Amino acid sequence: MRTIAFIPARGGSKSIPLKNIKQFCGKPLIYWTIKAALESKLVDNVVVATDSDEIENTVKHFFLKDVDVYRRDESNAQDTSSTESVILEFINNTNRQLSKDNILLIQATSPLLTSTDLNKGIELFKNNDSVISCVRSKRFFWSEEGKPLNYDYKNRPRRQDFDGLLMENGAFYINSIKNILEFKNRISGKIGVSLMSEYTAVEIDEEEDWIVAESLMQKFILKNKLKINKIKLFVTDVDGVLTDAGMYYSESGDELKKFNTHDGMAFQLLRDKGVKTGIVTSENTKIVQNRAKKLKVDYLYQGKEHKGKLNAVLDICKSENIHIDEVAYIGDDINCYELLSSVGIAACPSNALDKIKGIKGIYILNKKGGEGVVREFCEKVLFKD
Repeated sequence: MRTIAFIPARGGSKSIPLKNIKQFCGKPLIYWTIKAALESKLVDNVVVATDSDEIENTVKHFFLKDVDVYRRDESNAQDTSSTESVILEFINNTNRQLSKDNILLIQATSPLLTSTDLNKGIELFKNNDSVISCVRSKRFFWSEEGKPLNYDYKNRPRRQDFDGLLMENGAFYINSIKNILEFKNRISGKIGVSLMSEYTAVEIDEEEDWIVAESLMQKFILKNKLKINKIKLFVTDVDGVLTDAGMYYSESGDELKKFNTHDGMAFQLLRDKGVKTGIVTSENTKIVQNRAKKLKVDYLYQGKEHKGKLNAVLDICKSENIHIDEVAYIGDDINCYELLSSVGIAACPSNALDKIKGIKGIYILNKKGGEGVVREFCEKVLFKD
């Protein structure tokens, strides 16, 4: 029996065009729910169901393992289409045996969802036919006729003494495929209610909602993002970062590079904090090999261009059993773009290319390449109190 995280993401949002891949806290919105599902050890596979080329390409660009894209039929991607219709389409059109599997339906517009929430829901599902996520609302509700619906206004309770009501927040639903096929509904039978934090009740429908949701994301989910215990691997480029990108030659024609001793101490500081280190560069020289040895880096990849750099770091992540969000990287040129756009913390020297400095959420350091940018990055970003 497997649990499939199923994330519908159509491209036809009217209020916010292509909402599901609009930048949210530095990443496409859908990235956050995919990340939550992948971080749950109780989820076996993630499926994103979309009708959009843009959304499909964005998801594939994440280069995440165990994430598949299902192209939903246009008839099930209309404003009037139900979520159940695309779930049933997926079940009926999938060749693999699903009859004993479970569907964990996740809404892409719920970025405040975490793997902890999902694990709690999946555990609850063991004793129920289906599960729905809710928040506890301690608001007082009234009817249009002027009648209180959930409290006695003559004996107004204090908030701390008021149980309130459980409100569906739309973050996730869990049901067996067998039940979905029988009842044509995301929930059925004995329904378990999995409580999530009250702040997850926010709905992202308008631009104003987006601002509120990003603020909540920063406060409750990403507040510890820059703490050193969240970073397990530090990686850097060479030319333009560890060096000034200058080309120096001796009279005999030997190529020389100028490194900064302050960066050497930065690598020592990283080791002292238990952070693995690596160098990924497009060049392939003995000079870099010797410098990497002196710095005692854990990983050295040479001759890597563009996606090769990203793939090299993904290989390291696999070896270390970490997520790419736990990686920090400094790069300066166009061949660093994919990797800088994927890691948890990205930074560049002050003289990096404009396209690199334009990456959402990147830290633009004060120093230029070769002036000790790794030391500055460690002291002002990673080790900042």
